Amino acid sequence: MKAKSATVARIWWWAVACAVFVVGEVALRAYWIAGGRWGYTACDRTDLVDPAGGCGADRVETLPFWAGWGPVGVGAALAVLIVCAVRFPGRYSTAGSWAAAALLLVAAFPLHLFFEIPAALAGRPSDWRDLVARLALVTGGLLFAGLANACAPPGAARAAGYQPVPRWTRRWAYTAVALPMIGWAVPHGLWMLGVPLGISQRQLDDIHHNLSTWTGVAITLVPSLTGLLVLGLIHRWGQQFPRWVPGLRGRPVPRLLAVIPAGMVALALVTYGVLSVAVFGRQVLTGDTPWSEVREGWAVAATLLVFLSWGVALGVTTAGYALVTRPRQQYVTDTRPFERSAHS
Repeated sequence: MKAKSATVARIWWWAVACAVFVVGEVALRAYWIAGGRWGYTACDRTDLVDPAGGCGADRVETLPFWAGWGPVGVGAALAVLIVCAVRFPGRYSTAGSWAAAALLLVAAFPLHLFFEIPAALAGRPSDWRDLVARLALVTGGLLFAGLANACAPPGAARAAGYQPVPRWTRRWAYTAVALPMIGWAVPHGLWMLGVPLGISQRQLDDIHHNLSTWTGVAITLVPSLTGLLVLGLIHRWGQQFPRWVPGLRGRPVPRLLAVIPAGMVALALVTYGVLSVAVFGRQVLTGDTPWSEVREGWAVAATLLVFLSWGVALGVTTAGYALVTRPRQQYVTDTRPFERSAHS
């Protein structure tokens, strides 16, 4: 009875948190629909004119559908989902909550934060409205992931101790670590040093003109350093907290604490890679980007493939970790019939 009450309380806690997020988002969109523009940005990341001022957001008269009524409709659907999760917890509410979490995380496109936040900290003008909106969507995605976990039917117990991952998972993990280093850090590091590897001299001059030294260093190193966290999916410290962690040493790492962020990043990388390759291919086919420019700046196209491959490698590694750490049903054999036979 106590366990059931604790489960209901946990569902209610996550449901209230999700409801606060939905109400906040819908209220902000309603404010924009009514004519207000605080927190709204007209920047599209292709022509960042005055990013600190929202790229002329105050002069936007007609609000785009996906900035106004579209999110309001999505918010209404999420509100219905929250009510269903509270009234009817179980498999369907769990699946719906996971779908909502994935939708919000894809809409947030958290990969952009990996570059924009370091650049902003390094002093580059940035669009704070866009950054805050993305962080809010990431928060909402994590809240709905928590609601999904709370609504899930009770499962089997997780095996204690470290569970070695298979060899194929390790190979994909090392690939996911190597790709951002070789395909991103190396060329960007060479560009910062003045070496035009795979790009024209004009593009190199633009990089040095638009990026400060600290911004370039941050953009170059952050993805590679972040990629090293993938090693936790194949080593002991990804399943058990290390001894030097106060209060948690030796305890199992919550499975979702590793699976959700890794899966979120993998999804963002694959989404970005697919969309970017599609846009780039369309530009080449329509002649907007001539083949001569592609051959001269081949590193740009290669970077798009790096992101796509990086996302696939991280996704496969995350799947391997999830399979190894999944709870397993322990079956207990009833020995009483054999005992009776022995006594008889």
